[in-house]
Amino acid sequence: MGENESGVPSPSQQDKKMAYHKVNADQRAQGHSPYLDSDDLQATALDLEWDMEKELEEPGFDHFRLDGAIQRHLGHSQSPDLDLEPIQPSSSPKGRFQRLQEDPDYVSHYMRQTPKSNRCSFFQILKVFCTALIVFIFGIVIGYYTRKKCPSPPTSQEPNNPHLYHEILKEIKAENIQQIYRDLLRSPREDDVDIAMKILVQWTSQGLEDVRLVNYSVLLDLPGSSSNTVTLKNSGECFYPSGQRCNRETKMLHSQDLLYSYAAYSAKGALEAELVDVQYGTVEDLIRIQATTNVTKKIALLKLGQSPLLYKLSLLEDAGFGGVLLYIDPCDLPKTTDLADKAFMVSLNSGGDPSTPGYASIDGSYRQNRLNLTTLLVQPVSAVLAKKLVSLPEDTVQKDKCIPLQMPATGKKIISLNIQSVTTYKTISNVIGYLKGTVFPDRYVVIGSHHSSLNTYGGQEWASSTAVITAFLQALMLKVKKGWTPDRTIVFCSWGGTSFGNIGSYEWAEDLKRVLQRNVVAYVSLHNPVRGNTTLHPVASPSLQQLAAESQSSNCVEKTRCPGSNVSSVQIQGDSDYFINHLGVPAMQFSYEDIKTSENSSFLSEALFPVHTTKPEELDPSFSLHETIAKLTGQVTLQIASEPVLPFNALDIALEVQNSLKGDDIDIPQLLALASQLRDTAELFQSDEMRPANDPKERAPIRVRMLNDVLQSLEKSFLVHRAPPGLYRNILYRLDERTSQFSVLLEAREHCKLHLSNETMQAALSEVLNSISLAQAYFKAGLDVFESTFAGKK
Repeated sequence: MGENESGVPSPSQQDKKMAYHKVNADQRAQGHSPYLDSDDLQATALDLEWDMEKELEEPGFDHFRLDGAIQRHLGHSQSPDLDLEPIQPSSSPKGRFQRLQEDPDYVSHYMRQTPKSNRCSFFQILKVFCTALIVFIFGIVIGYYTRKKCPSPPTSQEPNNPHLYHEILKEIKAENIQQIYRDLLRSPREDDVDIAMKILVQWTSQGLEDVRLVNYSVLLDLPGSSSNTVTLKNSGECFYPSGQRCNRETKMLHSQDLLYSYAAYSAKGALEAELVDVQYGTVEDLIRIQATTNVTKKIALLKLGQSPLLYKLSLLEDAGFGGVLLYIDPCDLPKTTDLADKAFMVSLNSGGDPSTPGYASIDGSYRQNRLNLTTLLVQPVSAVLAKKLVSLPEDTVQKDKCIPLQMPATGKKIISLNIQSVTTYKTISNVIGYLKGTVFPDRYVVIGSHHSSLNTYGGQEWASSTAVITAFLQALMLKVKKGWTPDRTIVFCSWGGTSFGNIGSYEWAEDLKRVLQRNVVAYVSLHNPVRGNTTLHPVASPSLQQLAAESQSSNCVEKTRCPGSNVSSVQIQGDSDYFINHLGVPAMQFSYEDIKTSENSSFLSEALFPVHTTKPEELDPSFSLHETIAKLTGQVTLQIASEPVLPFNALDIALEVQNSLKGDDIDIPQLLALASQLRDTAELFQSDEMRPANDPKERAPIRVRMLNDVLQSLEKSFLVHRAPPGLYRNILYRLDERTSQFSVLLEAREHCKLHLSNETMQAALSEVLNSISLAQAYFKAGLDVFESTFAGKK
């Protein structure tokens, strides 16, 4: 086939020979192969030429020509002449022929002495076929038994939908929560580590595999060996904080209640001074009092409520007071409670271990000497004692009308205040459990409860909180055991040291700050789920308000007690603090409360009363309210953890900003214009990006990931650098339901009244302006990224 009838090689073969001679000559001239310097080897190469051409022309060598073509594209040719089609096999720096020459056994590898027969080819094909058939059958057998013994892979799980959520939540039952609650309280009270270990064992027994005990050594301020006292110098009468007279019998009967009626991290010592009634300690109250009285080193009689305690104490400290007697006016308490003769405990710690402010209390950390967090001697007292101090009769309720306590204008009261507490390092424990997600395992939905570190105060509230989170975990793990897993990782947390200033959550978050800043998408709080039984009180950051409202419509067990409750963004107590104010994470909390009796009832939850005064079993005998909270909390947790696109609403943030700027006293065109731009951008983001992403047909993985990265950081722009004590750094949260404006602006306006300076107001306006500007830039950048990325793809 390769020759014409005269026996002369065809022109194509001659071309091949000429091209090959040319390559040999070029390569030899360029010194590419030292082996070609030998005349014997050159002769051998020429002799191989004709045999190799025959090999190239055989049908079985089509792959040889193809292989050379591939090599030509991948290799780096050294000669322009190698562009010729017939010599493609030599396109590498050392051609295929040269490699044959270098191999002493090349004849046995590449040369065949006799042509293959058809019979030989048939047996080879048969051999290959039989081998493949055996392997195929063997694979079927292995696959059958493997599938029989192994569970289904997580990728085959059923899609996340409301029906699936309902299947999980229906397993949450009031009787289960009650049983868990009683089990937690059955054994005698141990220390923090023992309680944490008990919770860890309980969570592990439910099937949660990755549960950890995280300990921190922190500085706690504990009661001294004897109770604090208040003495009337005029009569010499001595009283305990509860209002009972100082005597041995009272001390023996109520020793624990008396000891734990104190303010943690208060200044220690004794102070004898005049008592000054400052009511709620507002700026107006201080201006009125300072106009007629020198308050330096005096003792303030202060009502709890209306604004954060730390903020009011900072005002009193700046004014020059030396001490504070703190009480709750009976008119501010719900009518269903009877706490007039009860003292309470408060913490003056804004958050975390006081000895390691801003960094975690891990081994080797520098410990600062911060035994007192204020110069004031602060002592909580009962309303009964407050009445004695202001010389009012016991009964202040006349004709169904409550008369607020107020000291008469005439007459001075000199009292002696004696405070002693002990600061010491103790170990507090957090219980952290991880349920890994399968689609976005590096994104966390954190749900947190707490266990109390105090022996007698708030002791049953922690059991209520822990029972609810454990019941949800129990229901969730039943579905997990059947092969279901959430898309995102759910992190279950039981915090220690909450009563002393959310110490456990602060230390854990400071320890993992970089990870949490990147990974946490939401925090769901179970701080104190049932503190009353009158009405449901949902609180959520603006981006989660819509989700909270939707959850109520389908999960309220007793409809009469949650008739479409309004969701608000107000300051709340508990371990959500760090996540809201330092990480800028969207947060949510459901709880039952009693209806507030006055506008001054805000922030009364800062007080911790003795165990026997707040029993969840008395507030909710059937535990149906606990069941409602568990289902509401479970619903939002499942949706955030399992929806492909995070169920956050960007537009609600912009609307909250605009509403917070309403008012006659805020008329700054630049600020209002920027808020309007933020709303326009948020509307565009909501319509152009959120809606398409929620359509399964448009739900490209890269688009979903980009969108979720934008959504989880929406609120981080609203963290101001500095906020007054007790006020949130996250300006999206208002002080309470009564106020609608940014809390930092309200405080700055009050500060201007007190110090007759506009500097604080200008600084606060600058902080708000900068926050809105950052948010606008963030929204705009998100839109630009989507527009450029997907426009380019189209």
